Amino acid sequence: MQFRDLKKQYQVLKSEIDSSLLDAVASGAYIMGKPVKELETALAEYVGVKHCVSCANGTDALTLALKVWDIKAGDAVFVPDFTFFATAEVVSLEGATPVFVDVDADTFNINPVSLEKAIQQTISEGKLTPKVIITVDLFGLPANYPAVCQIADKYNLLILEDGAQGFGGSINGKKACSFGDISTTSFFPAKPLGCYGDGGAVFTDNDEWAKVLDSLRVHGKGSFKYDNVRIGVNSRLDTLQAAILIPKFNAFKEYELDKINEAASLYDAKLKGVVKTPVIPEGYYSSWAQYTITLKSKEKRDGLQAYLKDNEIPTMVYYPKALHEQTAYKSLNYPEGSSPVTEVLSESVLSLPIHPYITEEEINKVVDCIVEFLSK
Repeated sequence: MQFRDLKKQYQVLKSEIDSSLLDAVASGAYIMGKPVKELETALAEYVGVKHCVSCANGTDALTLALKVWDIKAGDAVFVPDFTFFATAEVVSLEGATPVFVDVDADTFNINPVSLEKAIQQTISEGKLTPKVIITVDLFGLPANYPAVCQIADKYNLLILEDGAQGFGGSINGKKACSFGDISTTSFFPAKPLGCYGDGGAVFTDNDEWAKVLDSLRVHGKGSFKYDNVRIGVNSRLDTLQAAILIPKFNAFKEYELDKINEAASLYDAKLKGVVKTPVIPEGYYSSWAQYTITLKSKEKRDGLQAYLKDNEIPTMVYYPKALHEQTAYKSLNYPEGSSPVTEVLSESVLSLPIHPYITEEEINKVVDCIVEFLSK
C-alpha cells in the first residue's frame, strides 16, 4: 500500500504523460517553453483569477509574493503555528518577523480569534508593523476566509494564501488560490496536483503585481533578459514539468478530485465513532492533500502508527513540532503553551493513506487495523 500512489497514477496516465513529455523534448525549448504558458492560462481559468505566474517551487512562490509587497525588517507577518516550516521561513528570509498564531482544533487552519488577538498584541507592543496574514489551506481544506478577510480589512492587512496543499478545494464554489490578494501553490509530487520534481505558481488579479512577479522570477528582467530593472531570483518552471502537469491537471479536474473525495467519505463513514475524523465545514470542499485523524494522546498516536506500520500501512505525522518550538525560532521566546491547540495537535494527529486511486479494499484494511488497535 502506498501513502500517495504516484506510481499507480502514472500507470493510468502513462500514454498522455509520455506523449506530452516527448513533444516537449522534441521542441528544444526546455525553459519557459510553450507548455508553461498553456499551463498558466489553464490554471488561472480554473482558479478564477486573471493571472497565474509559474515558478520553480512552492517556497519561491511565497517568496515572490512577499518581494512584490516589499516585506522587510520591522514588518510582522502572521503565520499559523501548525504548518510546514517554509511558510514562516520565507518571512524570515525577507528580514521580517513571523508572528505565530494558533489554529482551530477541528479544521487545523488558522484560528480567526487567535489571529485578531495576535494582531492586537503586535500593535500594542509597537515593535513591529503588521503587514500580511499568511493563511494555509492545510491538508486540502481552505482556511476560514470569510472571517480572515474581515480581520484583514479591519486592520488593513494583505492576505497571502498558501495553497500548497489546498489546490482544488473551495468554499461555496469559489476555488482555493483565489482568496488571497496573492495566492500560491506547490507542484511538489505529493501535492493534490504534483509534477515529477519541484514546481509552483502564484495567482493574482492585480495586473501590476503580475508584471512584477514575471520580472522577479527571471532575475528582475525588464523588456528582455539582459535588461534588469530590479533584484530578482532564478525561479522558472521547467517546460518538462509543465508538460507533465498538463495531462495530470486534466485528470485532476475530470475525476481525481471526485475520486479522492469518495475515498475520504468512505473513511468518514467507516471511522465514525471510532476516532476523531477531519471536519469539513458546510459549504467547504477539500482536495484532501492528507486525511488526518486525531487521537487522544501522543502514546495512542505513536502506538497506532507503529501498529499500522507492522501491518504494512504507511502513515505520516504532520507536524510533530510547532513552528514556535523550532530551534530556528527559539530567539523569538515563545513560551510553552502559547499555542495550546497546535501543541496538542502536534502530538495527536496521524495522516492515513489517501489518493484518487486507493481502493475500498485498501481503506477497509486501514480501518480494520485502526479498530483492532483501539479496541485493545
